[in-house]
This record gives sequence, C-alpha cells and structure tokens, in this order.
Amino acid sequence: MTGTVVEQAQPAAEGDRSTRAAVATMYRLTTGHRSSVAVATVLTLVGSALGLAQPLVAKHVVDASGRGQVLWPLLLLLAVLFVTEAATGAVGRFVLERMGEGVVRGLRHGLVGRLLRLEMREYDRHRSGDLVSRVTADTTLLREVVSQALVDLVTGALVAAGAIVLMIWIDPLLLLLVALTVAAAAMIVASLLKGIRVASERMQNSVGAIAAELERALGALPMVRVHRAEDREAARIGERVEAAYDAGVRTAKLASVMSPAVELAVQGSFLIVLVIGGLRVNGQANSLGDLVAFLLYASYLVLPLSSVFRAVGLIQRGMGAYQRVEQALSLPAEPSAEKPAVRARTREPARHVASREEPVLALRDLCFGYTPGRPVLRGLSFTVAHRQQVALVGRSGAGKSTVFALIARFYEPDSGTLLFDGLPTTGLSRAACRERIAVVDQNTHVVHGTLRDNITYAVPDATEADVRRVVELAQLDGVVRRLPGGLSGVLGERGGTLSAGERQRVALARALLARPALLLLDEPTSHLDTINETALTTVMRDVAQECSVLVIAHRLSTVQHADRIVVLEDGRTAACGQHQDLLTSSPAYRELAAGQMLRPAGARASAVATTPIHPRHRP
Repeated sequence: MTGTVVEQAQPAAEGDRSTRAAVATMYRLTTGHRSSVAVATVLTLVGSALGLAQPLVAKHVVDASGRGQVLWPLLLLLAVLFVTEAATGAVGRFVLERMGEGVVRGLRHGLVGRLLRLEMREYDRHRSGDLVSRVTADTTLLREVVSQALVDLVTGALVAAGAIVLMIWIDPLLLLLVALTVAAAAMIVASLLKGIRVASERMQNSVGAIAAELERALGALPMVRVHRAEDREAARIGERVEAAYDAGVRTAKLASVMSPAVELAVQGSFLIVLVIGGLRVNGQANSLGDLVAFLLYASYLVLPLSSVFRAVGLIQRGMGAYQRVEQALSLPAEPSAEKPAVRARTREPARHVASREEPVLALRDLCFGYTPGRPVLRGLSFTVAHRQQVALVGRSGAGKSTVFALIARFYEPDSGTLLFDGLPTTGLSRAACRERIAVVDQNTHVVHGTLRDNITYAVPDATEADVRRVVELAQLDGVVRRLPGGLSGVLGERGGTLSAGERQRVALARALLARPALLLLDEPTSHLDTINETALTTVMRDVAQECSVLVIAHRLSTVQHADRIVVLEDGRTAACGQHQDLLTSSPAYRELAAGQMLRPAGARASAVATTPIHPRHRP
C-alpha cells in the first residue's frame, strides 16, 4: 500500500498551482483508504441530513406553539435528531482521523524507505536534518489536510446544496441576499489562496533548515563547546528561526484577512436574515416559523461554506508540505527490487562460487570524479588476491577513500571495470557486492543501543560463541568488563560513552563477525596506542588467514607486514610492491616515508628512510 500511495501521489502540482489541481493531488493521497473516506462521508452526510431536518421540526414547534398545540412529541423528535446527529458526527470524525493517520503512515514508510536508499551523491547535495523534517513536520501537516479538509469540501458543498434547496422553498429573496454576501467572501478568499501556499512552502522549508542547522551543531557539540561557539551557532540557527517566523507571519497575515471574509459571510448572512426576514414577517410575507427555519438553514449554508473556505486554504498550505515530500520521493535511489541480504548466523568464512585463480578484487583502468570535469581516479588498476593483505598509501586527496566508496558501490565508476572474484560489478547487484565485504571506516559508526546490538548489527542472530570470538579478536574484553551490563550495556548517542579507539574496535568486531571475503580498513590504528596497535596488527595477520584485507594506511606498522603495498598518486597507481622493495624502487613511497606519513608511532622520520633521499624528492 505504501508504494501505491507514493506512486499515485507523484503527479503533483509543480506546474499547476490551481485549487482544483491541489484538491486532486490531496485526493490521490487517499488511495488505499477510499472505503474510509466513503464511510466518513456517508456518516457526515447522514448527520448533516439530520441537522437539515431540525429546522423543519423547529418551524413546526414555533407554529404549533402559536396555535396552542401539544409540543412534547416535536420536542422529543428534535432531541433525538440532535443526539443522533452528534453521534454520527463523532463516529465519522474518528474514521477520518484514523484514515489521516493511515495516509501519513504510508507516506512516512515511503519516505523512510526512499531516504535510506538514496544515491550517495544525494546525501552530498541535501542536508540530513532537512530530509528528516520532511518525514516528521511535513507529513504531520498533510495528515490534517487529508483527515479534515477533503471531507469538509465534499460534505460542506452537499450540505450547502441541500440548504439552498430548502431556502428557495421558504424564501427565494432572502436566499439571493445571502448568496451575494457569501459570493463577496468567496472572492476575497480566492485571491489569497496562492499567497497562502507560497508562504506555507517557505515556512516548511525554513523549519527543515532549522532541523538541519541544529543537527549540524549537535553532531559536533564537543567542537562547539571547546571553541566557545555556542553563541555563534545559536545566532546561525536563529537566522533560520527568523526566516520561519517571517514566513509564518506572512501566512498568518493572509489567514487573518481570510478570517474576516469568512466572518462576513457568517455574520452578514445572519444579520440580513434577521433584519429583512423580520420585516417580511411584520409585513405578513412569512410566518415566524418560516423566519426561524430560514435562519437555521442560513447557518447550514454559511457554516459549511465557511468550512469549505478554510479547507481550501488548508489544502493550499498542505501543498507546500506535499511539494517537499514529493521532492524527497523523487530523489534518485539505489534499486530496491532485490531483497537485502542478511548474513546468516551459521555462515562460514566467506567463500563464493568463483575460480580461486581470480583475485577477490580487481580494479582495471578505473576513472571516477564526484563532479564532472574534476576526476579523482585516473585509470587506477590493482588487484587483491585471496587471503592477501594489501595496503593503500598516498598523500591526502590521492583517492584512497574514494576507492573504498567505489568498492562498496556507494558510487559507480565513470569508466573502467571493478570485479569481485572475476565477476564485473555491472553484472552483480549492489547487495551481492556488499555481501562480500565489510568496512571499518575511520569515522567509526556506533549507534544508540547496547554493545551487543552494535557488534551484531550485520548478523543479528549471531551465536554467543561468535560474539565472544570477535570481542576477543578486537581487544574489547576491557570494555565489556567496564560497561554496566557488559555486552548488554547501553552505549550513548554516537557511542559517546566510548573512546575513539574503543569505537574503532567495536566497528572492527562488527566487521569480523560478518566473516567477509574482503575486509576494508580505513587507517585502523589511527586512534590506538602503541600496545593496542601492536595487538591489532597481530589481529590483522590472523584475519588475513580467513579473508583478504585492503587497508588504507598512514603508519609504518600497518604497512610493513602487508603482502603488497599500492602507492597512489594523483588517482593512479604509482608503484606496487613490499615495504623494503618500494623504499628502494619508488621515489613516491620514499617521499611518503620521509614526510613522516609512514612511520612507527614515536619514531623520527630519519629512522624510517633507510635509503638516502634526493632533495628533489622531499616534500
């Protein structure tokens, strides 16, 4: 049902801002809930019909009172009509509210599914806080529209039509005067609708910007505090708050003009009926009962029409929110036809049906740039054999992290070929590629939850023995002992209760539990002390017995035991080989060593460069 709602809602009113197009768009959102809309409409109409009958009964009560007849049967009938109308109205309102919640649920499911599968380029272009506000604030406004405005339009129009018929029967002249008053109010409302929609859209955009700026500040709160930037961040967010305030005031200004117009229709109609109708009663054109009935029918005409006016304004406000929801739903996303692969609890170390002669990973003449005309990789080629440890080294900006992003299929190469076990990725689904790998990023991701939840994220049904195995491999025993509850201990938001090194070891345990064919490590020792660095180096050698390891390295301890080192320079492979060989044969590698980019923790650069370096090779 979620997909149906999203698909039906797609033909939105980007080009057509008319009220008719807005109503049609809001109606399409109710796809899958039409039965609820029908039931609520019928109940509302039944209640309205009961309400329309009340003025006729009241007319007979007044006329019977003037003739001295018995009144209690008519009064009892009037009371029954009133109670029944209230009951049907309450049930109809509940059905509508439930339908509105169902529509919002479908939209939110669609948005969440879409946002989690957006192409990575889209996250570079859009702020996550603004995207989140589309799932929360914008859909909440749409709920009010679909649960109230649409039915108010239908029932209000039908009730008004019924009231008009009965008013024509009672006094056509009074009806003409009331109609002129309502028409004047309608013209005022129509002139304000476009401005209300534009102002509402600006307000929703500003609310999204507030969420994005606040998330930015809270995500880097330690940095904000250390640099005493609370006031600057508050001022920055305050600008967004002011923009939302201005847009809200603009919307309120237009709505405040619309409200008197609606009041004109309501109060003006009643005054006309009382004055002109009273004169006509005195002139014996109508009876007092006719005046009472017409006055009640005037309320059944004007009040539903006023609700129609408000509903149209609300729909135009809702279109501002819907426009933002539709934009998010139309962002390019990764294919979702395939079912995401979930690693099984009993999975053995990754083995795939492929020739062992083929490398687990091969990059052939790979070219890629995040923006056109600015390449990051320029014909990069290298391979990673089965159960081999390969280190990627190079200056900042050489393309090391980009290589990881392409291997994980976050982006697609502009040209060249990426192969897993000899199979081109163009012939594999993204899920199939990612099932072969695990990543330990330098910016380690720890989510709110228990330590066990974080470790078993990729393998939710992992056995206790498997969990204990990776805890030991990743040197997390001390963290388990320290945390209240051990593996069941709750970690703070973004792992705030752990040190940077501990967060990295949690990520490593998570990756090892998945038993990948290829483990990608982005500078795994960057946050470790010398003792833990040595231990992790041993772990990496042990892991290489089970799977291949591709590591981005800046420390000598990470690369000197690698089976192969790939030196990247300007997006190309500058050299390949082992540590001692590259010190002799590769000027680029010697330059990295001399520039202290590859050295043991605490060692001097001169102790690393065992081969004299020509001055022109120095940075």
